[in-house]
Amino acid sequence: MCGITGIAHSDGCHVERGMLEKMTDALTHRGPDDKGIYTSRASKDTCRNSKIDVGFGHRRLSIIDLSEKGRQPMSNEDKTVWITYNGEIYNYRELRRELVSNGHIFSSDTDTETIVHGYEECGEKIFNKLNGMFAFALWDDRKQVLYLARDRYGQKPLYYWCTRDSLVFASELKSLIKHPGLKKEIDIHSLSRYLSYEYVPAPHSIFKNVRKLLPGHFLKWKDGNSRISSYWQINFNGAKRVQCLSVRETEDQLVDLLKRSVKRRLMSDVPLGVFLSGGIDSSSMVALMTELMPADQIKTFSIGFEEKSFDESSYARNVARLFGTDHHEQILTPAKMIKILPEVWDFLDEPFADASIIPTYLLSKFTRQFVTVALGGDGGDELFAGYDPFLAHLAARYYKKIPGFIHNNIVSPLVQHLPVFTKNMSLDFKLKQFLKGIPYQPAIRNQVWLGAFSKEEQKDIFAPDVNHVLNSFDPYENIFSKKALNLNCQKKSSTEGKRVLEYL
Repeated sequence: MCGITGIAHSDGCHVERGMLEKMTDALTHRGPDDKGIYTSRASKDTCRNSKIDVGFGHRRLSIIDLSEKGRQPMSNEDKTVWITYNGEIYNYRELRRELVSNGHIFSSDTDTETIVHGYEECGEKIFNKLNGMFAFALWDDRKQVLYLARDRYGQKPLYYWCTRDSLVFASELKSLIKHPGLKKEIDIHSLSRYLSYEYVPAPHSIFKNVRKLLPGHFLKWKDGNSRISSYWQINFNGAKRVQCLSVRETEDQLVDLLKRSVKRRLMSDVPLGVFLSGGIDSSSMVALMTELMPADQIKTFSIGFEEKSFDESSYARNVARLFGTDHHEQILTPAKMIKILPEVWDFLDEPFADASIIPTYLLSKFTRQFVTVALGGDGGDELFAGYDPFLAHLAARYYKKIPGFIHNNIVSPLVQHLPVFTKNMSLDFKLKQFLKGIPYQPAIRNQVWLGAFSKEEQKDIFAPDVNHVLNSFDPYENIFSKKALNLNCQKKSSTEGKRVLEYL
């Protein structure tokens, strides 16, 4: 991963290089290999009169084209288009060939430069042509337009803050809050969202006036005015075609897609490995990788636990043994967990309640001793309904048919009095969580099962003045939002530069 940050002013103010340096240095952990700074005014013809000044910062983790030619921020030949970018574009070679045939001249072998020339060729349409995970800022000096863009599923983070005449952005909040104008004021509504989801969902953040760019969206900033647009939306138009396929044909297509996907992600100029849990997702990736490269060249990594109900390391060892990978394993003990907790807290900018962040951090730290990049199976449970709450919806349909008095007077009291067990996903926990979601409609029920505190439970946590603020607030409101939020950071007379929130 890399770290990006930047500042844009439309009122004639200069971007302070010292401030940009501080914001960039806050992201050193994301990109320890190199650092770059760009300011538009410093690179302009001194005769040009413009009130716009833009500055980019970049911290680099070198993965593709390790030479100095891959340094960022990066520009086109005449330095009229600049980019600071974090991510990987998996189809950049195909795009590059097309751009070269159209006369574009490349000076590096990076995927970064492909975005720059792609923008020159087709403007905003390039965003939808990119197959990858990314977050970047692109400055068009001729048109005096700044773009922020985020990948389709939001794999790469991107925070931003709009004022009356400025836009400030960064990969992480710890960089953004280096700007002295940003007040670190907790957003009470986002705190409620966190307690509901166990994280703060985009486009919101834990701080007032700070937003996350939505996945599949780009922000266009010109003359101090910003508008957010969607460049991609998931659709199921292909569902009818899939229904015409046999089960075997569907299986073959799925495996082929997965194999092509894994192959794309193997492009790297540095060593790479695999996070192997022993589950279906990561094991499938290892299996497909062995069809693409020698198994003994595949480095697999896993974390085990002393607590047996959490430990799945034996499954990972079995998979590694079956395919013959170069396997590495480390055990997470309570002592190690306590030792690394301060490091984990330091990296988390927002509250995040997923306990897997601890073993994931340890696994990443352990893996970095051997490789620079590691593939993982995250996302498979969401796409293929692998979590228990997905399966519980079927049971909920039947349970809803039980008369209310039986639920209220027999089942619910009985379950609440079950003894508490400390094992992972114990029966008492599953039953209590199941009943907790029953009163809600399915879309919200699913989130209640996955989350922590319902709105009613939050009332017992918050002070009366906070509950007053949250009285009519629904933390699940975005679940039913069929259209993306258009967050306009428009120039107004208000000195606070408040956002206009408009539903498209």
